[in-house]
Amino acid sequence: MNIIDVSIILIYIVLSVGIGIWISRKASKGLDDYFLGGKSIKWYFLGLSNGSGMFDVSGTSWMIGVLFLYGVKSFMFMWLWPIWNQIFVMMFLAVWIRRSKVMTGSEWILTRFGSDKAGKASHIIVAIFAIISTIGFIAYFFVGIGKFVTIILPWDLTVHMNGGVFLTSEQAYALLIIFLTTIYTVKGGMFSVVATEVVQYIIMIVAGVLIAGYAFINYTDIQINSVITPEWKNVFFGWEFETQWSDKFETFNRLIDTEGYKMFGAFIGMTLFKGFFASVAGPTPSYDLQRVLSTKSVKEAAYMSGFTNLILFIPRYLLITGIVVIALVNLAPELNANVNLTGADLELLMPKVVNLYIPVGIKGILLAGLLAAFMSGFSAFVNAGPAYIVNDIYKKYFKPVASNQHYIKVSQISSFLVVGLGVFMGFFADSINSLTLWITSALYGGYVAANFLKWIWWRFNGWGYFWGMVGGLIAASLQFVLDQNKGNLTAGTFLHDLSQVPSIYLFPLIFGMSILGCLLGTYLSKPTDIEVLKSFYSNVRPWGFWGPVYKQLKAEDQSFQKNNDFYLDMMNCVIGIVWQSSMILLPIYFIIRDYPKAAVALVVFLVTTTVLKFTWLDRVRKIEE
Repeated sequence: MNIIDVSIILIYIVLSVGIGIWISRKASKGLDDYFLGGKSIKWYFLGLSNGSGMFDVSGTSWMIGVLFLYGVKSFMFMWLWPIWNQIFVMMFLAVWIRRSKVMTGSEWILTRFGSDKAGKASHIIVAIFAIISTIGFIAYFFVGIGKFVTIILPWDLTVHMNGGVFLTSEQAYALLIIFLTTIYTVKGGMFSVVATEVVQYIIMIVAGVLIAGYAFINYTDIQINSVITPEWKNVFFGWEFETQWSDKFETFNRLIDTEGYKMFGAFIGMTLFKGFFASVAGPTPSYDLQRVLSTKSVKEAAYMSGFTNLILFIPRYLLITGIVVIALVNLAPELNANVNLTGADLELLMPKVVNLYIPVGIKGILLAGLLAAFMSGFSAFVNAGPAYIVNDIYKKYFKPVASNQHYIKVSQISSFLVVGLGVFMGFFADSINSLTLWITSALYGGYVAANFLKWIWWRFNGWGYFWGMVGGLIAASLQFVLDQNKGNLTAGTFLHDLSQVPSIYLFPLIFGMSILGCLLGTYLSKPTDIEVLKSFYSNVRPWGFWGPVYKQLKAEDQSFQKNNDFYLDMMNCVIGIVWQSSMILLPIYFIIRDYPKAAVALVVFLVTTTVLKFTWLDRVRKIEE
C-alpha cells in the first residue's frame, strides 16, 4: 500500500481509540452510565451509532457476494436477518420497550413474568441467549475482518510453533484489530461506543460516496451491460430462479444451482414466514435493544429507530454497489474461469477490488471506512453482551451489594471473557456465510416463538418462555454442530442428509420445537400473577390477546382503553418495508445506470416517506410520556 493510504488508516485508528479513551471518564459513575450512557445521549447520536453498528465488514462482504451473483433480487437475502426488524421497532416496538425503564432485555423480561421462580427462569434464559448470540457475532466479526485485512495488507503475520502454524495471518490480523477495539470499548462503555461510532459513521459515508462516485465515473453502462443480463437487473421473480447470467458466464449459473436458493419462491416464502414472527418478537437482547433503552424518553426511542432506518441503507448500498460494479467489469471473467468456484470465494470480492482497483487516497479512506464498520459493529456487541453478565447474573445472584467501581471492573473483565470466547468460536467457523446462516436462521429461530408470544398472549408465562427458549437453543446448537461437521458424516445417512439442508429451510423445525416448549411450559404451570400482568399491560399497552387482563383493568378504571392500533401498525410496517426496500434499490439502480428503475425507486421512496409522515411521525409526536 502507498504511504498515503497507510497514513490515513493510522490517523483513523489513533483518532478512534483516542476519542474512545478520552470520553471514557463519563462512564465511571455507575452501570447506568456505563451501559446506557445515563440515558442522556441525544436520539440522533444514538441513531447514528445504531446505524453505524449495523454497517459491519463481514455483512458487507457477504452482501457484495450475493449482489454480484444473484443480481438486484439479492436485496431480499437481507430479509434473512430480518432487516424488517428495524421497521417493526420503529413503528411500535421501540415505544413498548422504552416504557419499561430498565437496563437490559432480560431485566425487561421480569416486568412481563414477575420475580417468582418462573420469572427468574425466563430472566436467566434470555440472559444466556444474549451472551451466546454476542459470542456468535464476535466469531462472525473475527472471521470477516481476518479475511478482509489479510488480502489488503502486505505483511505476513503467520505465527509458527513446533514446526507448524500456530496462528494464520488472517487470525493474527483479526486478533490485533479486535484487541485495539476492545480496549476503548471496555474503557468507556456506551459513551465511548456512541462517540466513536458517530465518527466512524461519517467516515463510512465519505467512503461509500467516494467508491460509488469512482465506479460511476470510471465504468460505463456499456461495460456493465456486457457482463450482466436484464434478468440480473430484474427485481421480480417466479417460483424458480431464472437464469441470471449469459452462457459465457455459465460458472455463475452453476454456482447458483448449488447454493440452495434455486427454488427462490420457496426461499422468499420462508423468509416472509420467519421475517414476520422474528420482527414482531422484537430486537434480540443486543446492541440495538440497548440503544432503545438508552434514549431519554419513549418518544425519542421511536425517533431514534426511524432515524436508524433512514441513515443506514442508501450509503451502505452506494458502497456495496460501487464495489460490485468494479468487480463485475474486472473480476467476472477471471472468476468464471474457476470451475470450482464457491460462495466463499465471493466473500473475497471486496478485498480483491480494494487491493487491485481502487486508486491511492480513496483506498486509504475506504479502508479506514471499512475498518470503522468493523470496529463500530464489534464495539456495539462488546458493550451489550457484558451488561447481561453483570446486571442480570452477577449483580442479581452473586453480589447484589457492591460499589459502582466494583461492578464496572467486573463488566470490563466480562467484556474480555466474551471477546475471548467469540474469538475461540471464530477459529472453528468455516466461513462468514456459515456463521451468517447459523445466526439468522438457527439461533434466531430459537428466539422467535417465545418472544413473539410474550407480547400478544396474556396466558403465556415464565416457564413457557423458559422452555420455549431452551427448546429453540438446543435445536439451533444441534444444527450448528451438524453444519460444521457435514464433511465428516457418511453420505446417505439421515444426519448427512439433514446437514445438507440450507439453514433457512430448517427454521420451521426449530420454530416448531420452540413452540412446543412454549405451550408445554405454559399449560403445565400456573399463569403469571395477575398483578404483574396488569402492571405490564397498563404500562406497555401491547395489542393482542389480553382479554382477561383488560377486563380487570377496565373494571378498576372505566377510562382505561386498550390498544386498537394493530391494523394501523401492520399497515405502517408494510409501508415501512416498501420504504426500506426503495432505499436499497435506489443506489443499486443508479450506480448500474438503470435510470428508469432508479426513478421508480425514488418516487416510491418519496411517496412512502410522505405517507409515513402522516401515519407514523404525527402519531409519535402525540405520545404522552
